[in-house]
Amino acid sequence: MHGDSATIYLWLIIGLALVFDFLNGFHDAANSIATVVSTRVLTPGFAVLWAGFFNFIAVFILGVAVAKTVGKGIIVTDAVNNNVLLAALTGAILWNILTWWLGLPTSSSHALIGGLVGGAVAKGGFESVVVSGLVTVSIFIVIAPLFGLLLAWFNTIAASWIFRRMRPARVDKLFRRLQLVSAAFYSLGHGGNDAQKTMGIIALLLYTSGRIDHFYVPSWVAVVCGLAIALGTLSGGWRIVHTLGSRITALRPFGGFCAETAGATSLFLATHFGIPVSTTHTITGAIVGVGATRRLSAVRWGVAGRIVWAWILTIPASASVAAITYLIASRMLPE
Repeated sequence: MHGDSATIYLWLIIGLALVFDFLNGFHDAANSIATVVSTRVLTPGFAVLWAGFFNFIAVFILGVAVAKTVGKGIIVTDAVNNNVLLAALTGAILWNILTWWLGLPTSSSHALIGGLVGGAVAKGGFESVVVSGLVTVSIFIVIAPLFGLLLAWFNTIAASWIFRRMRPARVDKLFRRLQLVSAAFYSLGHGGNDAQKTMGIIALLLYTSGRIDHFYVPSWVAVVCGLAIALGTLSGGWRIVHTLGSRITALRPFGGFCAETAGATSLFLATHFGIPVSTTHTITGAIVGVGATRRLSAVRWGVAGRIVWAWILTIPASASVAAITYLIASRMLPE
């Protein structure tokens, strides 16, 4: 593929990456706003505006360490071509649409990583995978929700002790205000970690196609990725908002604050160290942690179990779709 055709194909994949980024925000709107909506601190309309704004400004605050990991730390750069990235994005997008339709808060991040692995393996075999990077991501499938759960549990116990002498009405009023802050910080962490994954894909595409001479994230890529995920959040994924906000456990502003603070802390740490974790897993674990402080029966474990099964299936399912897409694309669009 040469000349104008190659350029058109390049921009087609960039466009598809931005579609994924938009769907990431749309699918993961629940991560940012479910708690603040379910506690009725903000209406859905104001909540998505609040979350979308902080999703976007995260691009200018939290760096690009996660983008570098996605771009260079999951599959071998030499194994990448346009068809591999097309396949990866197709696998991730189709899985996101399916799980949105089912109302399951699965990980857009792991769908993308599964897509990358499936496309690369279909092209060059298992040696195309950076094993250490995939192992790290796999470990954090467990660590992210567990850390969120434990931190939210600790936050809830500590805050309950600190405010034990305050009247419930005053506690509720205070935490309605504090939840605006915790929701903002969570949305900042969500935008920072998730938008960078698409930045890494586009930067990798530009590098492997010879449009940039070394791997880095151009400033225009960071801005458009931040805008795409923010616009997706503004569109909202209401099916998943309902699952996270009310079906796992009932939340009040006090619990919403504790869950969002735990989730935000987890995401800031992961983003600082360049670890592409699942914002969905993190906030789900945190919500379970808040519910478990009341009593174990306060958590609807049947719903939680269904979500965990979807998490387990995300990487192999998106990898399978990506592999099939690559095999089709390599015959129709040879490079």
